[in-house]
Amino acid sequence: MHVNAPSPPLKSSPYARYVLALLLGVNLLNYIDRQVLYAVFPLIQHDFSLSDTALGLLGSGFMVTYMVSAPLFGWLGDRWSRTRLAAAGLGIWSVATAAAGLAPTYPALLTARTTVGVGEASFGTVSPGLLAEFFDRERRGRILSYFYLAIPVGSALGYLLGGVIGQQWGWHAAFMMVGLPGLLLVLPVWLMREPPRRTDAAPEQNDAPDHGGYRALFRNRSFIANTLAMAAMTFALGGLAQWIPTFLYREHGLSVATGNTLFGGLTVVTGICGTLTGGWLGDRLQRRTPKGYLLVSGWGFLLGTPAAAYAILTPSLNHCLGGMFLAEFFLFLNTGPLNTVIVNVTRPAVRAMAFAVNIFFIHALGDAISPTILGRLSDIWGLRTALLSTPVAILVAALFAFLCCRSIEGDMAKAE
Repeated sequence: MHVNAPSPPLKSSPYARYVLALLLGVNLLNYIDRQVLYAVFPLIQHDFSLSDTALGLLGSGFMVTYMVSAPLFGWLGDRWSRTRLAAAGLGIWSVATAAAGLAPTYPALLTARTTVGVGEASFGTVSPGLLAEFFDRERRGRILSYFYLAIPVGSALGYLLGGVIGQQWGWHAAFMMVGLPGLLLVLPVWLMREPPRRTDAAPEQNDAPDHGGYRALFRNRSFIANTLAMAAMTFALGGLAQWIPTFLYREHGLSVATGNTLFGGLTVVTGICGTLTGGWLGDRLQRRTPKGYLLVSGWGFLLGTPAAAYAILTPSLNHCLGGMFLAEFFLFLNTGPLNTVIVNVTRPAVRAMAFAVNIFFIHALGDAISPTILGRLSDIWGLRTALLSTPVAILVAALFAFLCCRSIEGDMAKAE
């Protein structure tokens, strides 16, 4: 089934900017609903008497469902209406997040959180490629950087709202209050104009082995190296995002609300600055060399590695927060650039598939396993020692980003 007679987008038009604002708003809710869980980890652990391993499984369960669902939605996204898939995903994860607030037991909460993964996979696979169709290639780095501002800002709001609401009214209320607002945006996304797919070949032709489809992606060296860089980064950031609030609670004696407020504040400031700086630097360097986006990301990873290690090791709270500030700033430089690389090395007709495959592998190798692994290591050696695995993963991300530089020019030419 294909969408008939889509209206052509006007690049940089008021409608294109409306689409950016709408999808950015939805993506903010995406990350608020995702991260609120980690803000109330200590409260859930106390109520259900959970080990760190069981606590980490709540995060891993969501990510497993998210990554397993992504390939299906990627396939659908290249054939069906992307706006309808995005709207349906928003509705599913909003209802599931609110349902988590009604969970009376650990299995019920785990079920609700895994269902959130289905909805977010539907939106996550189709929205970047959908947004890219409304803007010229030269502006994609900045446009996707704006879109991915939702990661730091939404995450920070998830920590802030979860910490404050959870401490005042309990973790059940936190899930209810952040989940329900998403239902207000389902209809606007459903009615959003579907842009044409900018390709001369039909999707069926592009799915042939010589033209595209999943098999072609696995022959795309730049796509593979970029995905592995993002997977290593996601392992580190997923583990840090889920465990740093608890780390501040345990190791530095902060309350749930205070720890989440500090971490959320750092995340929103460094995330906005780092993401916008990365998009701006990436676009400037990309005009000089096809390796521009990758160089910004690779050097960001290299500079973020020692800062992250120092933040974990130092016994001083102030030094810990300073190290986190530097680490997050440098790591967020990659947000727009690495996602833009996916767009630039894949054909429009299979772009939703490309993001689906990317989502599957970065989470399968990343934050689908890191929360539980770190939880298990924490049960054995303590949380501080467990978190030291994350700077190693960041260094691996840098190596894959620089490796991708070797093939990026040829793969971009093939995708044109």
